[in-house]
Amino acid sequence: MRRIARRIIFIHTLLLPIVGCGDGNADVQANQAFRVALLTPGPISDQSWNASAYEGLMRVRDSLSADVRHVQTRTPAEFEENFRQYGASGFSLVIGHGFEFQDAAQRVGPEFPKTIFATTGGTGTAANVAAMSFAFDEPSYLAGMAAAAVSRRNVLAVIGGTELPPVRASFDAFTAGAKSVKPDIAVLTAFIGNWDDAGAGKEQALAMIARGADVIFQNADAAGQGIFQAVRESRGVWIVGSNADQNGVAPEVTLGSVVIDVPHAFLLLAREVQAGSFAPRVIRFGSASDVVRWVPNPAVSVVPAATQARIDSVRAAFIAGTGPALAVAR
Repeated sequence: MRRIARRIIFIHTLLLPIVGCGDGNADVQANQAFRVALLTPGPISDQSWNASAYEGLMRVRDSLSADVRHVQTRTPAEFEENFRQYGASGFSLVIGHGFEFQDAAQRVGPEFPKTIFATTGGTGTAANVAAMSFAFDEPSYLAGMAAAAVSRRNVLAVIGGTELPPVRASFDAFTAGAKSVKPDIAVLTAFIGNWDDAGAGKEQALAMIARGADVIFQNADAAGQGIFQAVRESRGVWIVGSNADQNGVAPEVTLGSVVIDVPHAFLLLAREVQAGSFAPRVIRFGSASDVVRWVPNPAVSVVPAATQARIDSVRAAFIAGTGPALAVAR
């Protein structure tokens, strides 16, 4: 019944009135609507990864007069199903928000050559398939430096939803940054097993705090709300937000956020598609693009000045392409 209901809802969204102008393929008539769809693996209420993608979709709508659609989809079979339905409906651009969508995009893309498919993460490309690659490891390294500087117990923790390669890569970079400040610092690691269970996120965070962690870097989407709650309820513990700027979620205990400016990245890609200048490739966004960045929480000032100066220096090196070597998957 749930699958039938999803299909009914999906078909209903496709029948809604279309607004906007232009198209992402040069061989399609200019007066056809520019239509963009977004698939997210979780709820857009997570104040993190999925929320930032939906904000990006809204920016594309407002900036390019696009007709937009969104659907939450969880399994690989659903990824393909929704890619196919949007392709068959003539959408100009369909974005699967996450590393996990790349295989489905590769399989479905050739069936709909006039639709551009893109994923945020991964390296898979084809004639009408692109991947957006974010150097999330670079600001994660800076966050690790800040976390080590404020840790009094010399124990940090990283908590993820599931162990996707980009998440593991960011945690490795965070650890490397922390150890560049305090070589003997301990970094505990845990994965919740999903991206939605805030209760499990809170339980995992409390377990890490009980083991001595006083700074937690979370990358867990909606489950991360439970981690924020655990930190708020504990004394002397800081949290680092991820994906979106989460400094306002719990400003009194948030050290800063490792941010991907997904809305800006989506807009850059959508402009290409609408103009008919799309080229299939891995689109890489590093510190120099300002799409990925470490955003300290302006409500707190606890990082020592000497460490902050080092963080600023390393950030400048990342922008220049001379930062610490990070052997990570993006």
